[in-house]
Amino acid sequence: MISPKTKEKAAFTLLFLATVLVVAPVVLILAIIIKEGLPAINWEFLSAYPKSGMREGGIFPAIVGTIYMVLGAMLFALPVGVLSAIYLSEYSKDNLFTRLIKLAIVNLAGVPSIVYGLFGLGLFVTFLRFGASILSGSLTLAIMILPIVVTTSKEALETVPKYFREVSLSLGASRWQTVRHAVLPHAVSGILTGVILGVGRAAGETAPILFTVAAFYLPRLPKSIFDQAMALPYHLYAISTQVPGIKPSIRYGTALVLLVLVLAMNLFAIIIRIHFRRKKRW
Repeated sequence: MISPKTKEKAAFTLLFLATVLVVAPVVLILAIIIKEGLPAINWEFLSAYPKSGMREGGIFPAIVGTIYMVLGAMLFALPVGVLSAIYLSEYSKDNLFTRLIKLAIVNLAGVPSIVYGLFGLGLFVTFLRFGASILSGSLTLAIMILPIVVTTSKEALETVPKYFREVSLSLGASRWQTVRHAVLPHAVSGILTGVILGVGRAAGETAPILFTVAAFYLPRLPKSIFDQAMALPYHLYAISTQVPGIKPSIRYGTALVLLVLVLAMNLFAIIIRIHFRRKKRW
């Protein structure tokens, strides 16, 4: 007979090996990108405009374009996602209609990004005539990350203890006052988890912006939301597949900048989440 302690050690060993199998490739990829891309990182690379067919110069327009699109996507997705989660969690009844809505949200989270790109092309670029622009790209990315924001926000609201609501309602507060003052402040840290996931996906996607906003070569900054813009994910794809004779360090340097930009956005959201999480009293 195998003792319980032996079984426990075997289980811990398997869990450790599984963790190593997950973490090791990620660490290896990061090490390769840092090693190959760090020599290309300098002030000119980060602040200059591309030139000589993107074989020289910098990636400043792509950095700015990526930031614009991510901020635009969150500007649209966060209010709509949080309000939808509040309705589903606090106001809606458990019936066929709400169950269909929840099922649709779950299914939309698994739709390939290329489908969102084609949807954005048909709706925003062609039908609404926004053209290939920051507005079209931001709206497309917002729709893509909306299921993530709705799902995480709804789960965060549902983790708030029910007696918070009961006490507030018993004191004469309305349903909205209860949600606004007794529920929502305690769910902010969980909602920010959805923001972090959404930012990471929006900043790294290529297919949706390929049809709606991304420019192959545009050595200038956009002047309005109706202008096209360069973006780091598409720029990385372009210089890796369609620009012959480019230095490998430039490709890896662009990938490194994209990773650092995503991590910086996530870190900012994590710091805010930790700040609100410390205010919890349960």
